Amino acid sequence: MVTKNRENGVLEESKSKIKLPPLYKVMLLNDDFTPMDFVVMVLQTFFFMDQEKATQIMLKIHTEGMGVCGIYPSDIAMTKVQQVNEFSRQNQHPLMCVMEKS
Repeated sequence: MVTKNRENGVLEESKSKIKLPPLYKVMLLNDDFTPMDFVVMVLQTFFFMDQEKATQIMLKIHTEGMGVCGIYPSDIAMTKVQQVNEFSRQNQHPLMCVMEKS
């Protein structure tokens, strides 16, 4: 933003501080029933990961109990959580997707 200094008439650039929205981690939680290939498909479909990245995240979920799928503003994170949970239920899997403030 450019403003005019009243004292000497010189144009000066002032820096606007834009506050970024808070970000949220979207995570998948491990369970003993959802097939690994379904988890990979969810990561590819909803988080746009390639096969290799999706497999890495799936293995992290499997071995550590959860894995971060992405970090998003609140509205996008909430939408992803709802989409994944609904898709999992439609396919009769207990896979859980959750979000937490980053």
